[in-house]
Amino acid sequence: MTRGRGIPDERLVEVSHHYMAMGGRSPINEQNRAIIAALEARLAERGHADLPVYWGNRNWEPYTTDAVRTIHEDGHTAVLGLVTSAYSSYSSCRQYREDFGKALVENDLLGSLAIDKVRVYFDHPGFLDPVVDGVRAAIDELAAEGHAPERVRVLFSTHSIPLAMTVASGPVETRRPGSGGWYVDQHLAACRYVMGALGHETAPDAASGEADAAAGRPAWELAYQSRSGAPHIPWLEPDINDVIESLAADGACDAVVVVPIGFVTDHVEVVWDLDTEAKESAAEHGLAFRRVATAGSDPRFIDALVDLIEERLDPDAPRRGESGFGGTPDVCGRGCCASGSPHARIAPTTSALDSAEDIAAAADAAS
Repeated sequence: MTRGRGIPDERLVEVSHHYMAMGGRSPINEQNRAIIAALEARLAERGHADLPVYWGNRNWEPYTTDAVRTIHEDGHTAVLGLVTSAYSSYSSCRQYREDFGKALVENDLLGSLAIDKVRVYFDHPGFLDPVVDGVRAAIDELAAEGHAPERVRVLFSTHSIPLAMTVASGPVETRRPGSGGWYVDQHLAACRYVMGALGHETAPDAASGEADAAAGRPAWELAYQSRSGAPHIPWLEPDINDVIESLAADGACDAVVVVPIGFVTDHVEVVWDLDTEAKESAAEHGLAFRRVATAGSDPRFIDALVDLIEERLDPDAPRRGESGFGGTPDVCGRGCCASGSPHARIAPTTSALDSAEDIAAAADAAS
């Protein structure tokens, strides 16, 4: 699961303890099965009963390469990949396209099977509206316990990634020195959508929001979690636990609502890093704590996934994206979401303008 990722040994030991605390396995497979079952049912209800759903994992059984082999053996020639990651970056988009390319090479299916990928869906209301409801409910619960909304801080949280990967997220032509790339920009757009739905006035480029006592609105900001890289490599900050400590020291709030905006399901990095570590940080500093659920198998999110599939089946199907970020492409641009590492090996991809060249190069290398 960690081959070639440069993760320090002490971090690997730490994470192994997290899994052992949860019975030695991650909850993600069970959650993926729930999403698949709900998706199959909703596809049938919306007229796509003949569209089969296959399941492949990058890091554990069933592996993507095995799923691709089965798809081919079942007689299919075209695949639409739907990944459980909503944002643009190497680890959350391009690496999946590399997985697809690798699966084609390993199964000797270059030219026999085409694999596309749905667009990123961070701004689809079906992904975000369940989060809106969760934040609203958490604020209401805290208010019932005596915590005024203006004394609550909404902490959106997502996976930290290396700064070089951040800057390289998105198409080459959008990159600019010092920017957070599409990865950060898309997360902030999602945060603004959620807070806007709760009545918080936000500027189109706001990176945080202040509390409004008169309107009874909490402040909000974006934090990061689950860093796993070598200590000398800069990653996105601040860490959510550091933010909680700082808020308590400054007396900025009495309670925190933690929102895993960067995640689709309540997997180990949500259950441990937030429900355990962040919750403990809040308790140690005297802050009340609520954690909002991810979209998971919420019917609105499942409908969003069907929407994304229908977009590729029918060019005239409506495209929903309501965060103000702007449209994102079905087919990624050349060099889109590179790893950012100068030592990275160029791997074949699918579903991009340069994928045909990548696949051809891979075929030549394999011959």
